[in-house]
Amino acid sequence: MATDDLVIYREAACEAARRGAAVLEDWRSRFQVREKGRADLVTDADLASQRTIHAYLHQRFPDHAFLAEEEGASKAQPASDAPPTWICDPLDGTTNYVHDCPWYCVSIGLQVAGELVVGVVFDPRQNELFAAAKGHGAWLGSRRLQTSTTTRLEDALLATGFPPDLRGQERTLEWWRYFSLRARSLRRTGSTALNLAYLAAGRFDGYWAFDNHVWDVAGGVVLVREAGGVITNVDGTLFDPYTPDALASNGPLHPLLLEALRGEPR
Repeated sequence: MATDDLVIYREAACEAARRGAAVLEDWRSRFQVREKGRADLVTDADLASQRTIHAYLHQRFPDHAFLAEEEGASKAQPASDAPPTWICDPLDGTTNYVHDCPWYCVSIGLQVAGELVVGVVFDPRQNELFAAAKGHGAWLGSRRLQTSTTTRLEDALLATGFPPDLRGQERTLEWWRYFSLRARSLRRTGSTALNLAYLAAGRFDGYWAFDNHVWDVAGGVVLVREAGGVITNVDGTLFDPYTPDALASNGPLHPLLLEALRGEPR
């Protein structure tokens, strides 16, 4: 893909994220909430944000496909010969949003020929726009991002994500205990996309989770890679964003985290 095209797509994703986030902020005082599953929330704001993002990207790129979390969008993995596909989470961190906790964002990624090549994460409460395109670096506004240089687990600030319903997923709690006893500290922000953006920015040193969806990670994958980080599945295999598990790090910590996750939490 031509480098100019990637820049165009990145800037379009930035504008789409801004528009989606403006909808979220407009809805903050008047949305209604329902459950998709136990503790898995969706609001009118999610849906309105997604429609706004889709409308903008479809107007700009009518031949592109669209995959997103909420109703009315495809959730199927694109075929190898699919057109460029925008992958969107119109509100990552819905529970935070519902409780007016300022840890939520819009996440947009672009997949071309099976590869994620553009990633944007926009946090409207902090007014932070993280953006990356393959070969063009990762940026927070005008500042180029670089992952941290932490090499020791005991010096690391790690992040993780929990599923909405922990019943049957208790290993998440076991690994929380394991890393709590070994890392400097842990964070559970409630937003996978922000976790990955913060990793790219050097704020977090590593991230693991067992219950992601592709729209959770699509924006953050490119950010992490372009900032010098590494992302794989938790067994160390090539990262597949359509599988639920992920391990991301600054790079130097990756072998240590992989070694731990290949064992049992004790």
